Amino acid sequence: MFEFLFRRPGDKGPESQAGAPEGSEGARPEGQADAAARRAAQAEAARGLAGNEAAAVELILQSEFADVRLAAAEHVVSQPMLERVQQAVRNTDRRVAKLVQGRLDAIRHQQAEQRQAELSIATAQRLLQDEKLTPNQVADLDRLWQVIAAPPELAQQFDGLRAALGARLEAQVSLQRAVIDALQAVRRLAAGGADVPAAQAELEQLAAQHDAHLAAPEHATLPRHLLNDFEQALAQARAALAAQAQPTAPPAPQPVQAPAQPEAEADVSAQQPAAAAAAEGAPAAAVPPRPPKEKHKATPADKEANQRFMALVDAMEAALEQGQLHTAAEHDKTLKESKTGRLTPQQSERLAHVRAEFKRLSAWARWGGNVSREELVHAVEELPAQQLSMSELAKKVSAMRERWKALDSVSGPAPKSLWEKFDAACTTAYAPAAAHFKQLADERHGNAAKAQAMIDEVHALIADTPAARGDWRALASASQRLRQAWSRLGTIDRKDKKKLDGAFGRAMETLMAPLEEQRRIEVARREQLIEEVYKLNPADRHTVDTLRGLQESWQGHAKALPLERKQEQALWQKFRAACDTIFAKRKESAHAADHERKAHLHAREAICAQLEGATFEGDDKQQAAAIAKALKDAATAWHATGAVPRAAEQRIEQRYRAAVARLQGQADAIRKRAGAAQASAMRDKLRLVQGLEAALAGPDGIDAQAWTARWQELPALPAEYERTLRGRFDAALKAAADAGARAAYAATLEGNRARVLSEVLRLEIVAGVDSGAEFARERLKMQVEVLQDSLKSGHKPASHAARFLELCALPALVDDRTASRIETLFRRVGAGA
Repeated sequence: MFEFLFRRPGDKGPESQAGAPEGSEGARPEGQADAAARRAAQAEAARGLAGNEAAAVELILQSEFADVRLAAAEHVVSQPMLERVQQAVRNTDRRVAKLVQGRLDAIRHQQAEQRQAELSIATAQRLLQDEKLTPNQVADLDRLWQVIAAPPELAQQFDGLRAALGARLEAQVSLQRAVIDALQAVRRLAAGGADVPAAQAELEQLAAQHDAHLAAPEHATLPRHLLNDFEQALAQARAALAAQAQPTAPPAPQPVQAPAQPEAEADVSAQQPAAAAAAEGAPAAAVPPRPPKEKHKATPADKEANQRFMALVDAMEAALEQGQLHTAAEHDKTLKESKTGRLTPQQSERLAHVRAEFKRLSAWARWGGNVSREELVHAVEELPAQQLSMSELAKKVSAMRERWKALDSVSGPAPKSLWEKFDAACTTAYAPAAAHFKQLADERHGNAAKAQAMIDEVHALIADTPAARGDWRALASASQRLRQAWSRLGTIDRKDKKKLDGAFGRAMETLMAPLEEQRRIEVARREQLIEEVYKLNPADRHTVDTLRGLQESWQGHAKALPLERKQEQALWQKFRAACDTIFAKRKESAHAADHERKAHLHAREAICAQLEGATFEGDDKQQAAAIAKALKDAATAWHATGAVPRAAEQRIEQRYRAAVARLQGQADAIRKRAGAAQASAMRDKLRLVQGLEAALAGPDGIDAQAWTARWQELPALPAEYERTLRGRFDAALKAAADAGARAAYAATLEGNRARVLSEVLRLEIVAGVDSGAEFARERLKMQVEVLQDSLKSGHKPASHAARFLELCALPALVDDRTASRIETLFRRVGAGA
């Protein structure tokens, strides 16, 4: 009782584990033939459906047989029909509901995949119409498509669009390659060394090709700097070819070099005549000599500029002394760009010395930088053998590239071959990390697609919510499953994570709103049950039954609508505390009955003493009757007393049973003596009847007078056994008188052999007699049948003696083992009748 009262919510009892029978198997109808005919007709109809969904749905809704409904459900595949069947059999047929739910889930998943595929196709169409298409957009589209299981027709459409996108990308690459090749050709023509007319013709052809490139469909994707470089190179090439086409002129007179001119200014002045001649297309001899510059007096502004210039020279010299070539290079660049007055010979000499030192140190730095770059290349080539983690490998390669950039800024640019070797080594070393990070990116995109599918599933549940049908348990299970699946999602890109979390949270709030409202109502009901427990009267004899009913009501509410785990446990603890309070009060009232229990103990001790001192006189029959009367009177007086203290209950029960067992032993001894004589007579007459039947089944003749004389020599049995065996004996003698009747009776005897074995085995099971190892399998089957017969309502089984009497009345041929088993049964069953 207490174990039932304190069963936790959600625990299943034995009755729930067995399951409820379905269809006609739960309660047999009166007309079993009609039920079998209906089952056969409906099964034949299910086999003949041949994909007819409407007929299959009608058969499922009308059939009362579970196997027929399951067979018909195999023909239902469309979503409207599946939803109709699910609505009808959700709470009545678990197998059909599970089959239908699985197909609905597959259809909804396929619809979600189709929506994703249609969205990807729309994105591909938009990209195809976009003027500027980038490879990153196509790569993102490919990653999204990889996690979509699209239908064949949509996959074919996407493949066509993807091929068009690939063709556009290839056209972009080809166009850019053509412009780059044209740029290199123009620069080659600008460098000179070729026939001028042929070079001019080729240049014009390249210009025409460039105009065609600008008119190409993918011209918008050409880099702007590439177009600018081409225009500049084209103008420079035309100017150079025009200069080369002019006749050669005598060399122009050299201008007088001004003293104390800075190196940068001298370079510029030396290049001016040639540049002017090239730009204007005139011979150098036509340029008049530049008159010498007039000496002018330095102004305060010139002095200040000269001081700033020399300050930069000092800073450049200090940087060189400290080995800071990068800082010195910046100072030198500033010196070349700055404007200053005329330098003195000492300042010009100092500037030339500082720049010479800078060039020398730069050459050494370039040599040392190349050595360091070789070491970097070697270090990068050794990275794959170090078995580093992917993140550490990426950090190592990134650090190596940063060190290469730092060397570029300190020791100048590296040779192209050395850079290509370093870049190839970095690419090879970084390949595993790139593949790993690509896999992580693909997983993030896949997780994002899964998250969107879950959000779509929540929206589908909102559209067809179980709350409208009152199926709160299904709604709670679905919400818990969705939240757990969401928590188990892998990583998602940060830009998508916040948006997806917000969409899922809003969808779950909409889905859970009816359930939360119903849970508030359910909490109020649980509180009401707790109050009803506190209102119970502990002294009332029906309190335990009422408490059991409240417990069952609690269990029913817990199964219909489970609350949150913490809330459920808190309410259950309060309910259990209320039950404990009631039992505590009942325990207090139990102390008042202790005195009464002690009085009952004294009365039972007197009964035991009376039985222990009882003596009987007379013959066996009289003693047996006196013992039976004494035991009956003692049992009546014993049951008339009430309960005794629990501490003495076992002791007084043992004393009473011992006294009863002593008198019962005396009665058993008396019955045993009488039963032994009766069993001997019974065994002899039963063997005589079995011998007559065996002789009747044989070919020899039968002397009826001799068999009758042997029967009369045996002592008489009790009336029922004497009448039963005598009738069986006379029937055998009567059949022996006629040849035809003898053959029929012999067939009956042979036919009853198996029946006798079955009845003997049944009696052995009922009486608790061992049947032997050779009958273990048959005994196990028979035990199940005996148990089922005993559980049938309204069926009162016959007594052991009556069944044994029926066995004695059954004519049959038996072997020695069966005869021995029948005699054992009589000693156990028949003798005690």
